Amino acid sequence: MIPFRAPVDDILFSLEHVARADRLPDWDAALVREVIGQFGRFAETAIAPLDAVGDAQGCRLDQGRVRLPDGFAETYRAYTEQGWPGLALPEAHGGQGMSEPVLAAVSEIFSGACHALQMVAALVPGAARTLLGFGTPQQQALWLPRLASGTWLATMALTEPGAGSDLGAIRTRAVPDGDGWRISGEKIFISGGDQDLSEGILHLVLARTGVPGEGTRGLSLFLVPSQDESGQRAPVTVARLEEKMGLHASPTCQLVFEGAPAELVGAPGEGLRAMFTMMNHARLDVALQGVAHAARAGAIATAYAAERRQGRDAQSGAPLAIAAHEDVRRMLETAEALALGGRALCHLAAVALARGDAPDLVGFLTPVCKVFCTEAGVTAADLGIQVLGGYGYLSEYRVEQTLRDARVTMIYEGTNGIHALALVTRQLRGGGPEAFEAFVAASGGGEDLAEGLALWRAARARVLASSCPAALAHPFMQLTAGLAYLAAWQRIIAVADRSSDPTRLERAAARVRGSVPVALRGWAALVT
Repeated sequence: MIPFRAPVDDILFSLEHVARADRLPDWDAALVREVIGQFGRFAETAIAPLDAVGDAQGCRLDQGRVRLPDGFAETYRAYTEQGWPGLALPEAHGGQGMSEPVLAAVSEIFSGACHALQMVAALVPGAARTLLGFGTPQQQALWLPRLASGTWLATMALTEPGAGSDLGAIRTRAVPDGDGWRISGEKIFISGGDQDLSEGILHLVLARTGVPGEGTRGLSLFLVPSQDESGQRAPVTVARLEEKMGLHASPTCQLVFEGAPAELVGAPGEGLRAMFTMMNHARLDVALQGVAHAARAGAIATAYAAERRQGRDAQSGAPLAIAAHEDVRRMLETAEALALGGRALCHLAAVALARGDAPDLVGFLTPVCKVFCTEAGVTAADLGIQVLGGYGYLSEYRVEQTLRDARVTMIYEGTNGIHALALVTRQLRGGGPEAFEAFVAASGGGEDLAEGLALWRAARARVLASSCPAALAHPFMQLTAGLAYLAAWQRIIAVADRSSDPTRLERAAARVRGSVPVALRGWAALVT
């Protein structure tokens, strides 16, 4: 097994020099470096050792309650004692008030160390942002300190049997009950739906308050605490604990709400608007999960390829590390380029989100980041397995676990196909496309980028003129994501001399220049 090492230097280079987070008004470079470095050390020593244990043991359902694998509760306790749950929550509510880019850095490291545990904890920032945007002052005062302290965790309860991507088909009902509400229904695929880490769980539940047939207009958002103030558990039952391909230590639950007490968040009928606040945060977080898997797979493969000997040097006759073979070098550099470029793309979106002055760009880039980076994570993991050969297929080096864990990122928080469909049917109108064009144009010169932007503009016109844009959704998303990736790499190349290893970046950049423009022409041809 090759130990996990947090890519702190790569993250800091990307944040400070590529995404220019140092331009944020509250950016304290020394403090940020200390925070990210400290979490990296905690992840390496306390979180990462849980990953193999969690994968082997998985979760279990014991008398209606979910139990996580050995060591998870103790590590989560240390995580809360160090204050990490409240990293990006407001200081007025017990948090530390750090910015979105710092949270992005910590989230990536957390995912690389143990994606399963990160999933249980990762919904807190999105839940907090939803409460800040739509909750009452009383709800904020009660729940934000509990989320910031880690004594409570959060879930996002949307999906139902037959109502996944089509949220308008939700059947879970909310009915008035005195000053509150009661919720009845069934939710599936609920990450962290139950666990033995936190004192309580705050379920954010999308339920129907309107009449059937109203679609998403009849949906409202509710807070459903797992227990009341006296500790009495709410009528929320774990009906099933899912067995999954990967993320064995992340409890994915089927929950049954049987008249559970609930509080309305925001206005009746505006639940989807409120929930999208949480979902949009989650989508950028999922993109970073893909980056984390790409980086981890690349690190395992690079370490292995430097030690594994096969063949001899033609001149000296000395044994040759497989990293010197061209096909292995191709795979290593591709995986590394995917991680570096995907990270930069996410950081550019995160910094724009923190600035708050480019909402059209953030709205356009977020699903593109989600699609590109999750596919990058799966691709890099697959390449890692190939580099290790037979050992990659075994569990010893755990790159096969990386592939298993990464695969679901292309499915949850909106399947990649749904995001591609939304791009061609909704997002090509309004300010998003113009903001994206400006983003690409501002990434620097170069014939490849100029050609890519021209191809994209022609493809966009073809999509807008099409009577069936859905048929063009996949190639147009791939073209858009590839162009965004190329733009991110252009920005990396421009500041490569500020990294600790410019030669490494130049090798990866050469791989990008040699493959991405060709791919863009191919995707554009499928659209136009």
